[in-house]
Amino acid sequence: MTRRASNAADLRRVRTVLRETFGLPRLRPGQSAVIERILSGRPTLAVMPTGAGKSLCYQLPALLLEGRTVVISPLIALMKDQCESLRALGIAAVQVNSAVEGDEARAAEEAVADGSARIVMTTPERMADPAFLEKLRAHPISLLAVDEAHCISHWGHDFRPAFLEIGPAVQRLGKPVVLALTATATDEIAQDICKQLGIPRDGLVNTSAYRRNLDLRVLPVAKEADKLAQVVKLVHGTPGSGIVYTATVKAAQAVYEALLAAGESVGLYHGKLPSAERTAAQEAFMGGERRVMVATNAFGLGIDKADIRFVVHYQLPATLEAYYQEAGRAGRDGDTARCTLLFLRGDKAIQQFFMAGRYPSEEDAQAIMRALQDTPVEGGAWTLPLLQAKVGRPKSKLQVALGLLRKDKLVVQARDGTLKLAGKHATGERMRELTEGYGRKRDLDREALERMVFYAQTGQCRWRVLLEHLEGDASLERCEHCDNCRRIKAHEAVVEELLRNAPAPAAPAEAEHEEAATFTRGDLVEVRRYGRGVVEEASATQVTVVFADRSRRSFLPEYVRRARARRAEGSTGATAASSPG
Repeated sequence: MTRRASNAADLRRVRTVLRETFGLPRLRPGQSAVIERILSGRPTLAVMPTGAGKSLCYQLPALLLEGRTVVISPLIALMKDQCESLRALGIAAVQVNSAVEGDEARAAEEAVADGSARIVMTTPERMADPAFLEKLRAHPISLLAVDEAHCISHWGHDFRPAFLEIGPAVQRLGKPVVLALTATATDEIAQDICKQLGIPRDGLVNTSAYRRNLDLRVLPVAKEADKLAQVVKLVHGTPGSGIVYTATVKAAQAVYEALLAAGESVGLYHGKLPSAERTAAQEAFMGGERRVMVATNAFGLGIDKADIRFVVHYQLPATLEAYYQEAGRAGRDGDTARCTLLFLRGDKAIQQFFMAGRYPSEEDAQAIMRALQDTPVEGGAWTLPLLQAKVGRPKSKLQVALGLLRKDKLVVQARDGTLKLAGKHATGERMRELTEGYGRKRDLDREALERMVFYAQTGQCRWRVLLEHLEGDASLERCEHCDNCRRIKAHEAVVEELLRNAPAPAAPAEAEHEEAATFTRGDLVEVRRYGRGVVEEASATQVTVVFADRSRRSFLPEYVRRARARRAEGSTGATAASSPG
């Protein structure tokens, strides 16, 4: 059979399964290209926005490929929902993770071992378990799908050490076709994902991150008390369900209490709550029993709630990727949704504090190696809590350092979680090599935070700023549905009205006393800090300008210049829109 005939046959099979199993009439943009690559055995990184249907890109091929499919995801809640949905469609799917216990866990392990599971959904941590890998290897695997793949990158904003185990696992599982999926990936992150998972340069399928239904806006605030009042006002004034994101647990608690006191139907979700409380809060929000969820970024990855009408960021996220991921949980049904960032300059310091405790240095790695040479004071073996108490490092930094040491086979972690040295000698130079990449990571994170601050302060089209960062280019000059685009448009309308209504320039005979004037009445001009306006009066020593807000100000002529050509007016207007005036 020729390749062309094979492609046509694949397309017919895809359409049949899509219609008869999933009940869908057609594929969404981007899905077709990804599925075609997977069926032809080509490793792929798919960068697709939230709501674009990434899960179908592995679920459908899983039913057409001969071997089984392994799906790796950090999202246990989403895994549960997807597994139940697949079973409801008659597909043999199981989940293997720490939340599955008792009879269900035993049945899942048996289905993995005997090969009856068509789709096996599991976590990155399980992929580091040699015994589990042996069970997977017992039967052919055709596809390995990695969800939230940005986590595998050293340059990703949501680094999770267990993701480092996936690359080596691909080799041990017989090199199945790899599909990596994420909603956002800059060029650097995409290259790193591809490098770690063995995806060739031409394996990237990147659909546009632009979502016309998301209305972006930023509200600057002067102090913390203003933010609390503003978030209550925003939630009260916006119908439908929504999420309020905070950067800290303390802020989440404060916002939750403020909304509760205001009579809102609100839930709370953060990493310090007991698991049962988090689960109950999530189910209440997903089921519509709570209209609003106040949460840290521990909530939301993979949340499949289509009718979220607003997302408010109470504090500045660390990166534009993180902001897009979280704001993108709104409007998955395609209807208009508002994404609002409350911007307080002091919030930048919160993210700077988090950065300081995130990345390991050579000294951190050496401290771990020295500690593991001794026996714990309590006796027995080293565990993560005991090691953390011994070396006095933040847990996140310790986990990343241990991930690097394990990957380099300097440290071994047993199935029960205990740690020990592997017996391999490690020089100081080797410690530097292992950790030096994180110096570059710190620099990149600082740059990313500055870009996030720029987004909050810019007068440009916000979608343009986002797309230029995420995709390296933006096909639109203005989106016409962010706060800045609306401001620019309103400003231009006022200036055009002033131009239409401005008095005609004075006749030469009437203006002899203005011979030295640079400008005449009716001229369209620009003044730094104030933007564009129309000249009302002009002399050799003073120019009076009427601005878009109908205020009048007088300047020395040298501070006034003629307005630039029409093509540049959008940029000028954008600056004026964000300037005090």
